[in-house]
Amino acid sequence: MPEEQDQAFVEYVVKSLVDNPDDVRTERSVDEMGVLITLHINPNDMGQVIGRMGQTAKALRTLLRVVGAKHKARVNLKIYEPEGSHRGPRREHRDDAPAATASNEDVQADMDDFKL
Repeated sequence: MPEEQDQAFVEYVVKSLVDNPDDVRTERSVDEMGVLITLHINPNDMGQVIGRMGQTAKALRTLLRVVGAKHKARVNLKIYEPEGSHRGPRREHRDDAPAATASNEDVQADMDDFKL
């Protein structure tokens, strides 16, 4: 895999999601298990990156596996949580809450902006 292309992908997507894009930083390490990208973000942006019930983080990890598979590499994402940090109270999932939706065209346009 071209060096750090997966890392650039993570930074691009996460900076698009958060309120403090200048605080987004990644570290990339490679070992016998594959590539590990550790994501450091502003603590105030943690909820935006994790998403409701972890769905945003899960989607990001899935996309990253696809990027890695394209180059025959196993890529994992770790979201760094500083020691001593605390999460706010968990909100219960509500079935009647409106779901955020994006059209396939919107998603395709965003993916086209980031050529691998």
